[in-house]
Amino acid sequence: MVNIEVVDPRESRKKKCIIITSRKAELRRKKKYIKITPQDDERDAVNVKLRRVTEIQKLVEAIRVILLCSNATPIRKYGSIGYQCNFCDKEHDDPRDLKVHTLSTHKEADKLKFLQKHRGINTLKVKLDATCLRCELCDTPSDDVEQLIDHLTLKHDKSFPSNLKNFIVPFKFETSQTICALCRTEFSNFKILLQHMNVHYRNHVCETCGNGFVNKRILQCHMYRHRTGEFSCSYCAKVFDTRIKQRDHERAIHICDNKRSKCGYCGEKFNDYTKKNEHEIKVHGAKPIVLKCSACEKTFDNQRSLSSHTKRYHLMERPLPKKAD
Repeated sequence: MVNIEVVDPRESRKKKCIIITSRKAELRRKKKYIKITPQDDERDAVNVKLRRVTEIQKLVEAIRVILLCSNATPIRKYGSIGYQCNFCDKEHDDPRDLKVHTLSTHKEADKLKFLQKHRGINTLKVKLDATCLRCELCDTPSDDVEQLIDHLTLKHDKSFPSNLKNFIVPFKFETSQTICALCRTEFSNFKILLQHMNVHYRNHVCETCGNGFVNKRILQCHMYRHRTGEFSCSYCAKVFDTRIKQRDHERAIHICDNKRSKCGYCGEKFNDYTKKNEHEIKVHGAKPIVLKCSACEKTFDNQRSLSSHTKRYHLMERPLPKKAD
């Protein structure tokens, strides 16, 4: 039995009602007269929070099932040296070496802890190496992550949330070229490919420019670029129309402490990232950077030179001549 205080506006008086389970229908009819207390509001807020926690837990558990039941391996990020392992701090300049490292070094115990501290669905994004994907339970190959999920569901009775694919960004490193696994477009480096992947995931869309993004956090960072105004440099008299331009100016001219100018091996800092690349190759034996132009046979050792070449010779963009005084 549950005692519920009911207010009947027709009689303008309070009365006590004893509601039993068999009279749920009557309770639903009278619910518009039930008084909602602050305790009820707090309870509803807790229930909403629990539903959100349950959703992220289901997604994380499903991703762990994929890691345990296949040869798919996660990528934490592209660091100063190369592709970083999601379970330790080791980096590899070749993604294929990272996959071998992950499969040989990190077993079931590590995979069960994957995303253990992750709490928010707004930041969930799993970069997954799906090269030569196959099921570890029966050795069946799969062309992509969706096919693998269907296989695990039908053949091995695994369960996955319907929106899981919205949070898994797949990559395939079948050759030395950096190619999108979904549209087969080639890119000069992994960071540009990573930005391109937002084209295929429109979970959150920018109202200003219409670009789509994998999660809400990336959209919020993108929206920051649309803010305009007057942003003064903290070190000199220059003024910029966006905070992004102000930040880039301060880092490049005054601070000189951005990540791209720091050696990934010894931590030595450089004013220019091309000098940093030369240092890593000569001193630490890093693999030389070779960027090939997609329109001709020329190659370059840095992204800046490649972009300048492409604009000047293939897009026919010429710098405007300086006006005479």
